[in-house]
Amino acid sequence: MPVEPDADQARNWLENELSRAEYQDAQPGLLERAVAKILEFFAELLSGILGVGAPVGILLLALGAVVLLALAVLVVRPRLNARKKPAGLFDETAADQDAAGHRALAEQAARSGNWDAALAERLRAILRSAEERIILHPQPGRTAREAGTSLSAVFPAAAEEIHWLSRRFDEVRYGGSRAAEPDARRAADLDSALLASRPAAPGASAAPILAVPK
Repeated sequence: MPVEPDADQARNWLENELSRAEYQDAQPGLLERAVAKILEFFAELLSGILGVGAPVGILLLALGAVVLLALAVLVVRPRLNARKKPAGLFDETAADQDAAGHRALAEQAARSGNWDAALAERLRAILRSAEERIILHPQPGRTAREAGTSLSAVFPAAAEEIHWLSRRFDEVRYGGSRAAEPDARRAADLDSALLASRPAAPGASAAPILAVPK
């Protein structure tokens, strides 16, 4: 005759059976249970706030993640790429402009309060002036950082200011920063100081340079 256990005995038999190794190995892992709990939490949260069912809440959560990922790809990544790969200091419209022309553009931009353009045109004027004075050889595609390195080598006494200006150029043009009036004035003072200075001879000690106000 078949054995008919009572309720307590049946519960004990079930607990003993489920405690066997093959059943324990089949249980979800810790990570799986944690993910399930998190999804359950967000589903309940969205369900309570939006008055929608759990499946719809999870779908909305997934859509939100997709939107954030798209924003990262479309907005953040191009900016990072721009910082890593800056273009040349002179664009197509400035390719044939001389130093005096860049200085005029810088002053015009400063009068109109366009400090970004005033700072950029001043660095272009400084580099173009060095080329016109045959201090540096023209180099198509030279970046602001490369210009700073070359200029600081021939004007070592002003190296700190030159590197500052080349960094500010990249920050403003590629990094989303904005120049201010003090930046434009500081760049103009550097331009004037370099015009009044002689380049250092290779291997010679740096000659004194006019102080540049900060």
